[in-house]
Amino acid sequence: MTTATMTVSGAAEFRAAGTDLSERRRSGVSTGPLIDIAPSADTIGVAWGADGAARIGAFTTIAAIAADARLAQACPGIAAAALGLATPQIRHLATLGGNLAQRSRCWYFRDPHIACLKKGGSGCPARSGNHLYGVAFDLGPCVAPHPSTMAAALLAYDARIVTDRRNGLSIADLLGDGSNGAADHALAPGEMIRNVELPPPVRGERAFYKRAISRSHAEWPLAEVCARAVVAGGAFQFIRISAGGIAPVPLRLAAAEAALQGKPATAAAIAEAARQATSGARPLPMTAYKHDLLEGVVHDLLERLAA
Repeated sequence: MTTATMTVSGAAEFRAAGTDLSERRRSGVSTGPLIDIAPSADTIGVAWGADGAARIGAFTTIAAIAADARLAQACPGIAAAALGLATPQIRHLATLGGNLAQRSRCWYFRDPHIACLKKGGSGCPARSGNHLYGVAFDLGPCVAPHPSTMAAALLAYDARIVTDRRNGLSIADLLGDGSNGAADHALAPGEMIRNVELPPPVRGERAFYKRAISRSHAEWPLAEVCARAVVAGGAFQFIRISAGGIAPVPLRLAAAEAALQGKPATAAAIAEAARQATSGARPLPMTAYKHDLLEGVVHDLLERLAA
């Protein structure tokens, strides 16, 4: 494990609610100047198009997203994900943009005296150290799971991100593919998320969100899944499954989707899709248990969608 004291981040950082930034500054991980930002009419709340598409402002609080009745009707997986994260106090302050752009929760990153890739170091101390809560899909040099629950849910909804510099970014464009262990996102210095755009819902779709955590509530997920489906004529006509807590970025579970697309909504098909949820996984020595969690959560959600 690398234990050398390192220079912590001195770069300027945006501050909206500051629920995570305040913690990092107290610990000494973030030390640079702050740029206070405030909401404007186009960056707060949910706006609806005539076709049912939605545009969520980056300054919209997580609590507001969870409580929005129309959003819960059109995109129930997103509303449920918002309701499931953190605590009521944090949800009433934390913003959608802040959740998407938040920093790693890895305890090595959070220790200002330990060097790691995300603080300019040359390696990942969690890889050779305690990575009990690390990734089960080892995609790059950093083994910390991405912390954004909202990103995992938005991935299932094919969301697009609008910044003050770019339009139409996918979740993969925003967060990368996990191969860059030095960054939590792909935003340029000074670039700010302004909106999240959601396409119209698919006719007849349902959706659920579920997380596996180590205590009853107010905990970071060990694995979390958002699943959408249209089940008609006894078969899965449309299916989207995304997961968080298992990789350096949220993942679409493409093999599980392929196992169900067009298939009968039977117990056997659901069981096979759940098994396929871990396709391509590369667990660390301490994280193989996440495979069982992921398979179980996917299986549960698919049963509920098929009911």
